[in-house]
Amino acid sequence: MRKIGLIGGMSWASTARYYQIINEAVQRTKGGLHSAPLAIESLDFAAVAQCVSDDDWDCASVPLVTAARRLEAAEAQALLICANSMHRVHDRVQAAVSIPVIHIADVVGQAMKRDGITTAALLGTRNVMMEKFYRQRLVGHGMSLLPPDPALADRINHIMYEELSAGRINKDSQRFMKSALTDIAKQDVQAVVLACTELELIVDVKANVLPIYDCTSIHAMAGVDFILGE
Repeated sequence: MRKIGLIGGMSWASTARYYQIINEAVQRTKGGLHSAPLAIESLDFAAVAQCVSDDDWDCASVPLVTAARRLEAAEAQALLICANSMHRVHDRVQAAVSIPVIHIADVVGQAMKRDGITTAALLGTRNVMMEKFYRQRLVGHGMSLLPPDPALADRINHIMYEELSAGRINKDSQRFMKSALTDIAKQDVQAVVLACTELELIVDVKANVLPIYDCTSIHAMAGVDFILGE
C-alpha cells in the first residue's frame, strides 16, 4: 500500500470522516487488521477561516503549503486537501510539492461523467458556489451547472461556519437543506453536487429525489484507490 497525506482540520469533523472512510474501505479490501498508511497535518481552522473571511487567499495558502511540504517530507506519496473551499489554493499547494495533490472537483467530475450526468446543481460554501475555481473544474468534465444562488450560498456559509464546524447539528438547518434539495429537484438537473465536506452531517445523501454526489466520500475513496494502487 502507498502512503497518502491528509491536510485536515478544516474542519476537524470532516477530517474525521476522511479518516473513517479511508480506513473502513482499506479494511474491507485488505481484510484482517489492515488499516491505511496515512500522515495527517491537522491545521488550526480558526486561523485559516480568518484569512478566508478577509478574502486573503495568500494568507490562507501559507499553512496549507507548509503542511503539504511536511507531509511530503513524511514520505506521503499523494495528498488530499480535506475541504472543498480550500481547493481555492490547490494550485499553490501543488506547485510547492513534487507529489500529486488529488483535486476534489476532478474526482467528483469524473464520477459524474462515468454515470452519464451532464447537468447538476452545485451546493457548498459561498466561495465554492459563487467563484469560478470549483465550477470550472466540473464544467471541464462536461457538466452544465445551475446558476449560483447567492441567498442559498449565504445560508450554507452560515451553517458551515457557525454550526457544523463547531460540531453543532441544528434541526432547522436539516429542514432547510431538505427543502432546498426538494426545490432543486423541480429544476432541469440530473444530480446535486454536495461540495461542502460537512454537509453530509445534516443531509441524507441516500434519501433524496435526485442523486447526490457527496464530495467527501468520493474524494476519500479516490485516496483509497491511490493507497491500493488502483
